[in-house]
Amino acid sequence: MRARMHGFTLVEVLVALFVLAVGVVGAGATQLTAERTRQQSALISEAAQLAASLAARMQVNPSVSRLPDASNPYLTFSYDAAGGMPSAPALCFGGTSCTPAQLAEFDLYEMRQALHAQFPRGRIEVCRDGSPWDSAVRRYRWSCDGAAGALPVVKLGWQGEGDAPAYVGVLQ
Repeated sequence: MRARMHGFTLVEVLVALFVLAVGVVGAGATQLTAERTRQQSALISEAAQLAASLAARMQVNPSVSRLPDASNPYLTFSYDAAGGMPSAPALCFGGTSCTPAQLAEFDLYEMRQALHAQFPRGRIEVCRDGSPWDSAVRRYRWSCDGAAGALPVVKLGWQGEGDAPAYVGVLQ
């Protein structure tokens, strides 16, 4: 009688290596998804801070913020970073004396700079909008209805990975 040998066959080893490879690929895909989610979360946080900063700047400049909507530079502010950066306005900080209109122009220039630097193909819109949420497609929309009694909203978005649609967030 021959003694029976104990050990692994080549097929068992190949199956074990295949299972290990599938696990490694799965872990890598999970890491990639986690990194994309972290990056999007960081952009959302930065967008909220930028929108809140603009809202605070509007409150600090009441003589311009109270202007009628059509002549209010804050409420007619629209910028797409794909168009490049406009030239810098007069500096309005430190010992420099500025009019409220110059201060508003400087505030909006700084918003353009931040958007251009921090958001991939960023876009911002400030307007009055009574219904920024489009329930048909279940997302915020860029267009504004300009409703007289509506609160001002800051709409900020950016292009996602590849050709993904722009994210749009609204702060009222």
